[in-house]
Amino acid sequence: MTDLPIFAVLPDLLAALRTGSNAVLVAPPGAGKTTAVAPALLGEAWCTGEVLLLSPRRLAARAAAERMAALAGESPGGTYGYATRMDSKRSAATRVTVVTEGILVARIQADPELTGVSAVLFDEVHERSLDGDFGLALALEAQGALRPDLRLVAMSATLDGARFSRLLGATEQGAPVIESEGRSYPLALRYLGRSGDGRIEDAMASAIRQALREAEGGVLAFLPGVAEIERTAERLEGLPETIRVHHLHGSMEPAAQRAAIRPEPDGARKLVLATGIAETSLTLDGIRIVVDSGLARRPRYDRAAGMTRLVTERASQAAVTQRAGRAARQGPGVAYRLWEEAATGGLPRFDPPEIVEADLSGLVLASAIWGVGDPRDLAWLDPPPAAAVAEARERLAAIDAVDGDGRPTAHGRRVAAMPMPPRLAHMLLRAGAMGQGALAAEVAVLLSERGLGGNDPDLDVRLRRWRSDRGTKATAARRLAERWTALAGKPVGEPLRIDGAGVEVAIALAFPDRIAKARDASGELWASAGGRGFRLDPTLPLARHAWLAVAETQGAASGARILAAAPIALATIERLFADRIETRRTVTFDAASGGVVTLRERRLGALRLSSGPDAGAEPDAIAAALLEGVRTHGLALLPWSAGAAALRARADYAGVPLEDMLVERLDEWLPALLVGRRRLDAIPAGALTDAVRTLIGWDAMRQIDRLAPADFTSPAGSTHAIDYAAEGGPKVELRVQALFGLGEHPCIGSGRVPLVLSLTSPAGRPIQTTRDLPGFWAGSWSAVAKEMRGRYPKHPWPDDPAAATATLRTKMADARGGGTR
Repeated sequence: MTDLPIFAVLPDLLAALRTGSNAVLVAPPGAGKTTAVAPALLGEAWCTGEVLLLSPRRLAARAAAERMAALAGESPGGTYGYATRMDSKRSAATRVTVVTEGILVARIQADPELTGVSAVLFDEVHERSLDGDFGLALALEAQGALRPDLRLVAMSATLDGARFSRLLGATEQGAPVIESEGRSYPLALRYLGRSGDGRIEDAMASAIRQALREAEGGVLAFLPGVAEIERTAERLEGLPETIRVHHLHGSMEPAAQRAAIRPEPDGARKLVLATGIAETSLTLDGIRIVVDSGLARRPRYDRAAGMTRLVTERASQAAVTQRAGRAARQGPGVAYRLWEEAATGGLPRFDPPEIVEADLSGLVLASAIWGVGDPRDLAWLDPPPAAAVAEARERLAAIDAVDGDGRPTAHGRRVAAMPMPPRLAHMLLRAGAMGQGALAAEVAVLLSERGLGGNDPDLDVRLRRWRSDRGTKATAARRLAERWTALAGKPVGEPLRIDGAGVEVAIALAFPDRIAKARDASGELWASAGGRGFRLDPTLPLARHAWLAVAETQGAASGARILAAAPIALATIERLFADRIETRRTVTFDAASGGVVTLRERRLGALRLSSGPDAGAEPDAIAAALLEGVRTHGLALLPWSAGAAALRARADYAGVPLEDMLVERLDEWLPALLVGRRRLDAIPAGALTDAVRTLIGWDAMRQIDRLAPADFTSPAGSTHAIDYAAEGGPKVELRVQALFGLGEHPCIGSGRVPLVLSLTSPAGRPIQTTRDLPGFWAGSWSAVAKEMRGRYPKHPWPDDPAAATATLRTKMADARGGGTR
């Protein structure tokens, strides 16, 4: 082991840590930094306690501890141990503990001084995980305030050393950066390209077969996810028996993971189909060939939807460099890349820091408990986005983890003490208070550990399968569930009891915003309490239910696919969220009927649980809806009488802005007319006219009467309404005999506007329309009179109507009466 390249720079690193607290170590893949640095520190005078070595993955943590123990001739758990969420091997004799990043965060929060710890080594910090960045920020805070003797070292093969140097440095010069050149085994790069139309599994299977033919040694193939690994394996069926195929990903049993790492005992050729889990920290014995798809699958948090979804995208330059380096760790190697050489420069330089696109609920809560109100005040390479921090605070407030000022509540402190995300911790504690802690712990493990119980979207099915699974991983997960059950506590007082409570209750407690209701009969489309739409394969048994408690989704927020859920009864929802269910009374205006529709509905967030007519709607709400209906749809909806309509036309003619007044002052004159009514047509017509007159006022009414009189009085004494809305101007319709004796044309207003006279026969039939009555008498009257004498012989048709007496009676009635009318 002493021939590893890292040993050439270890003296420089040790010297830097004797004179200072922090350092940065940059060493290429295979240099030996993961397994050589921590043991080297144990002999230093300042290193009297434990050394914590952070590893980004559980598989790498176990492998590193086992490797260091083997080199020391020990078993894991002695001088060298490890601690992960589901497994640990350490003892009082352990000096070096390899831990996953979340373990460090929990430990430093429980003990800010890191009592008994002499150094913390942050391995593979280039991956920029949220827990890794947060752990480093907390360690720097603890070092500055409580432990100036604590040593911190940032290590990576593709590290941006200058930035980390400034972050870890106490002076402007920064922390010292020690670089190892590494072991320079030849590495050949072959670019195969790939058609954008074909499936990645087909291209990878073809490239793997080509690599097996052209090069010697084991093959490590990088694919974006488990599904692609399985489909590629199917396409590789029929390989010779001398080639041993392994899968390597985080949801596998530990024994299967170890088998993928170890050399084949019978000398068979190894082919490992892996996710990005194999990029760093691990040395796979016998690997001389890498086949790289160039793709990576990363979590992206959709803040609008409150969901994390997996996105397949191009790997970064740092990632593909790490991948290729796997082939040349133990000798000359070759890397086959499924893209064109020119495209490498277009890849992003580094993977994006998880902190800029992750759910920050756990970070914000942990920071609040640490005593930092705004996590942005800590030392970060990339600070968390302000919008993400604000959204996380809202989410924490919704589960009663922080108060209105962002301070942790008693419940929030218990949530933060749990080794799981805040939602699951909240679920476990609330379920524990209901006497359902054991079931909730199982659900929490089921949602945390991929692959348990299979991949059925029905979590009830998954839980039953897991309970009957006797494999190593399933057994370890059950032990974890037992530990978490103890954390849930016991019911206090009289717990909330829900008959038949199961998986769905736990899910609903964790994700109340994902309670979903079927939107169609097929069960394909779903609406959630959080306002987002979900989709479900309509052929699944889950699609037959009306309500679901949804735990996991994938895809765009507008139509995310349901990956994990359980059926839930409406009665269970109502019992569980009695304090959140709102009863809303709505009164809406129906323009078609001119009335209101009253509705009483019960809602959980954006979901309507039940609804029906509301006989008890408030009169004020009804009146307000009618008023808004008129405001929106216009005055024409009101039951205007003929007199009211005429008054509006007169006002318009007289230049009084009555229409504008009616609209602008609607709140003054209409509400009084709506009291006790549910329809607009129930308003008395006379009441509308009176209201309009009141609105016009006395002075404006005098102006209207002067400029636009309501009626015309004929020489015969008859009164006739003037139609100001008529086409062509103000118009009067009356019998021609009523105008006998009138030598001038009648006019109105100060401008002396001639009335349009619509002259009719005694039977009311039109005979002439004129704006010039003298001209009519002198012109076409003789022809009209001649025709009318034949039709209406009993009525007068004088030759000179301007000199005749106006009358509305027959000639005989006039003779008998002796009068003029």
